[in-house]
Amino acid sequence: MQPRHGKATRRASEAGATVPEASARSARGARTDPNESPAAPEAALPEAGKFGPARKSGSRQKKSLPDTQERSPVRATGARAKKVPQCAQDARPSDATSAAGAEGLEPPAAREPAVSRAGSCRQRGARCSPKPRPPPGPWDGPSPGLPVSAPILVPPYDAAPGARKLRAVLEKLRLSRLDLSSVPKVVNGVVGHLLHRLKCESGFGGVERLHTGSYYEHVKISAPNEFDVMFKLEVPRIQLEEYSDTGAYYFVKFKRNPKENPLSQFLEDEILSASKMLSKFRKIIKEEINNIKDTDVIMKRKRRGSPAVTLLINKEISVDITLALESKSSWPDSTQDGLPIKNWLSAKVRQQLRLKPFYLVPKHAKEGNGFQEETWRLSFSHIEKEILSNHGKSKTCCENKEMKCCRKDCLKLMKYLLEQLKERFKDKKHLEKFSSYHVKTAFFHICTHNPEDSQWDPKDLGLCFDNCVTYFLQCLRTEKLPNYFIPRFNLFSSDLIEKKSKEFLSKQIEYERNNEFPVLVNFEIVF
Repeated sequence: MQPRHGKATRRASEAGATVPEASARSARGARTDPNESPAAPEAALPEAGKFGPARKSGSRQKKSLPDTQERSPVRATGARAKKVPQCAQDARPSDATSAAGAEGLEPPAAREPAVSRAGSCRQRGARCSPKPRPPPGPWDGPSPGLPVSAPILVPPYDAAPGARKLRAVLEKLRLSRLDLSSVPKVVNGVVGHLLHRLKCESGFGGVERLHTGSYYEHVKISAPNEFDVMFKLEVPRIQLEEYSDTGAYYFVKFKRNPKENPLSQFLEDEILSASKMLSKFRKIIKEEINNIKDTDVIMKRKRRGSPAVTLLINKEISVDITLALESKSSWPDSTQDGLPIKNWLSAKVRQQLRLKPFYLVPKHAKEGNGFQEETWRLSFSHIEKEILSNHGKSKTCCENKEMKCCRKDCLKLMKYLLEQLKERFKDKKHLEKFSSYHVKTAFFHICTHNPEDSQWDPKDLGLCFDNCVTYFLQCLRTEKLPNYFIPRFNLFSSDLIEKKSKEFLSKQIEYERNNEFPVLVNFEIVF
């Protein structure tokens, strides 16, 4: 089978690239063009460790000699000290543990609560300057590496827009979907029609619908007219042959192949051909949509390397339909160190999830400048759905108002941030290879490092969201985002996404972050 592999997929460099050092995010200046070079960073303070320079006291205002005319008014006597959110206390490294974080042994330990800041511009009744901050210089941070050892950097507490602004964004996203409750009914009607036809076709008789995707995970954002549908087909007694040491892509063979096997028609030298099966799947759907009379359905042009058949319903609803092989065998060895939820959802839950089936979708592996069209890629979308549905360390998390967390809200905001940037720069094509799956994967890693429900208190939404942004930026800069289920499969490898695209996205996210995310706050949802 070696000749079939073709040119081996290049791996991402194991050597962690040195990430530039941090600069102070102090005085707010005029909004800076993200395409301009950032200003030179300030020198680090003596207390600075592995995780970047320590923040100077009163860094929000210019340091000067004690002069009552220049200093901001001091808070009234008896004013409460500013409370450090729990997620910040648990995530920020202390001096004693920064060395351990550098070695990748343990996540950073909790920091002691900060004292009150006299003269802070965050006084009660005082308004911060409306001028946006200039972008900071580069900063130092550890490589994400494997999910079990990657510490999370926590930015200054005022780095993200306030929770009130973010809540307004989430509310507007939610309200924008109230008038679209009929859309799922239209989609279900078309999907049901196609499913009925597939069941009558040789080779697809046992096909069933698998409910996965953001709609069923309840993290759908701003685009309720886009749906992902998976049709699963159980295939007993298969043998997997790993492609080019990727851990994610495989050739599929049958351990036994009786003549009456309906899938024999798709075999190519004993290999179950992903291209043949996808071609027949696509042909059946194309024929059947012509028989749907009460709904306008057309098939979009095939996207190179994509496993999905994309339909456009009533000229505004996009549906991606993907065929998936279901295997009830043990998960492949490449997943042995994946799904790191022991300290988050418990070892028992991990064991239970690994007893569930896994899926293979006809996704072609990258091979040089082309694709290997006979490969199948592992899929765990059903496990992702289950994790998001039961995301709390406490079994009652988010079941009532008293036990709420902001995990899903942070994921929605992250997905919307990427979506808006992709829409803004769609003509440049720098961001076309990024998807919400990259955001979701990074989010799962953050949940692993911050497993406690108290670290996701809704009152700390602004900080928790910025924590997610910080980690995602780390992944972009170091070009490392391990698949949550297959740790050695790097989603940000240079084979999959070129370096200049990652640099471009990093630059745009930094610009948005330094200017309090205008792309999130100043938006209108148009369908």
